[in-house]
Amino acid sequence: MDKLVLFNNTIKNKLLNKRSGESKFGQHVQTLTSISNIYEQLQNLDVTYVILGLPEDLGVFANHGKKGASKTWDITLNILLNIQSNTYTKAEQVLILGHLDFSKEMAQVSKLNSKRKKDVLKSRKLVEQIDNEVSILIYQIIRSGKKPIIIGGGHNNAYGNIKGSSLALSRPINVVNLDAHSDFRPLEGRHSGNGFSYASAEGFLNKYFIFGLHENYASDKILKALNSKEYIAYNTFESMEVRHELKFKKELENALKFIETNSFGIEIDCDAIENIPSSAMTPSGFSINKTRQFINHFAKHNNAIYLHVCEAKLSKKRPDQIGKLITYFILDFIKA
Repeated sequence: MDKLVLFNNTIKNKLLNKRSGESKFGQHVQTLTSISNIYEQLQNLDVTYVILGLPEDLGVFANHGKKGASKTWDITLNILLNIQSNTYTKAEQVLILGHLDFSKEMAQVSKLNSKRKKDVLKSRKLVEQIDNEVSILIYQIIRSGKKPIIIGGGHNNAYGNIKGSSLALSRPINVVNLDAHSDFRPLEGRHSGNGFSYASAEGFLNKYFIFGLHENYASDKILKALNSKEYIAYNTFESMEVRHELKFKKELENALKFIETNSFGIEIDCDAIENIPSSAMTPSGFSINKTRQFINHFAKHNNAIYLHVCEAKLSKKRPDQIGKLITYFILDFIKA
């Protein structure tokens, strides 16, 4: 747990913008005072949600993607703390744990060249180290009976979320993933494009539903692999939003039926959302409001055990907008 940097009152007070007559979310969230015995501390706290930051983009680099997802945690934390605390936002149910510090690994990757095979292999070894840290912490949060809200970072961290949850519950879990891509790429060394295939191969993933797969970016090989596995189901973005062969709300119901009999995680890859800066930004994707409906629909179910939002990058003109977006997603999960 040497990578965990606890969120504390000193950090909170620096970020809070207090106003007379207002009560801010950050004034009512809980924090931990010690890094030791995380499981016991969480178990004894009267909270439901534990918010964790994963500020890294090593997995994106290892997948030949565009870096930048490492910066979303700080801006999200700043926005989240300063929303209103009221009967809707339920700040008293929330503990902000802190973030895992991968700055040393990030520094190592900054010296690598993604066009060199040896460098890419080195970066994939570093992603394995991140996997280990993430899975250990998620294991402790889930085992304590709390629901983690994980803010990335790259989608490589889906693996650690799934593994940690599975080990805590002593069984494979299900996942629903709002994503333009399957992230079920070959087992070629860990990166942001194969978190689910590794989790499946190692027995941590039971059923997997991909919601809104983009037809233009799924290779024939990937489609054949997905179609050959009974524990995987998917729909495509085009079938819902372009050709209207399928209805969005009905597909939400179908996806829930596929995963609801077991504990499941909710994965949100921001490359599925139209015009949101991400490692694979798309001009054609789900609207923000439909993404929020997606989160609400699945989070309402008793078997929903975590939310993971990943791959978002800051806009140079309005970096605060990503923080506001992810804050909406966090609160949609909590309110549900």
